[in-house]
Amino acid sequence: MKDNNFEKLLDLALEEDLREVGDVTSRAIFGDERTTAVLYSKDSGVLAGIDFFGQVFHRVNSAINVNLLMNDGSLLKPGDKIAEITGLTAAVLEAERTAINFLSFLSGIATEADKCVEAAKLSGGAVILDTRKTLPGYRNLSKYAVAVGGGQNHRFGLYDMVMIKDNHIDAAGSISSAVSKVREKWDGAFEIEVECRTLDEVREAVSLGVERIMLDNMDPALTGEAVTLGDGKVTFEASGNMHIEKIKEYSPTGVHFISVGSLTHSVKAFDFSLRIG
Repeated sequence: MKDNNFEKLLDLALEEDLREVGDVTSRAIFGDERTTAVLYSKDSGVLAGIDFFGQVFHRVNSAINVNLLMNDGSLLKPGDKIAEITGLTAAVLEAERTAINFLSFLSGIATEADKCVEAAKLSGGAVILDTRKTLPGYRNLSKYAVAVGGGQNHRFGLYDMVMIKDNHIDAAGSISSAVSKVREKWDGAFEIEVECRTLDEVREAVSLGVERIMLDNMDPALTGEAVTLGDGKVTFEASGNMHIEKIKEYSPTGVHFISVGSLTHSVKAFDFSLRIG
């Protein structure tokens, strides 16, 4: 898999780790020696980013052979053998940490997404969405990992969907005013989502025929009531510091989507180990 954003990030990652000198420890100890290293899982979850992992080794030394034994989306348990890497010992060691950093980050996201999806499925069936709360530069990779874990991607940026949020509404004076100006400017080119804080705002948004309504920090009971106001004409998204336990409370309300910012801004890195020999 090729991703232009990843290519840029990889250049930066290797630059900050190697500079012009490279791994001074490994280059002092090893010359033409070759080795085979094995990547193992030390955790349970979902694998994501294994192709990117391999690309790191190839960028450091194109002669390194990376034999992938598992694909993205594979369910991992401690001790699973994921890949074998063969090449110059010094080159393998130079690429090791950067490769695992990418893999740990993405697999952590996919694993958490999988947990959220399962929680929603068991309690009501809402679709789990990610958000724009991503590390700058890592958005494409992060959203890719969410999809590997079974979630769906919300908008990728400010350019591909209209989302009228509280600040837009307050500055424009009303939901109706903001929606009117959007339609005048873009003439239906983009789907419109409106953030609503009260049931009156929900009624207003529904009357305007927008495509989606985000219910911001409404409790489950109020969320369920808001969904009924849509009368099947609009989809609803629940939002506000969502996590596994809250997903179990909100999914049964009838909302179509639950957006989870923590999927991409604060997940735990997945634990891997690369062992030589």
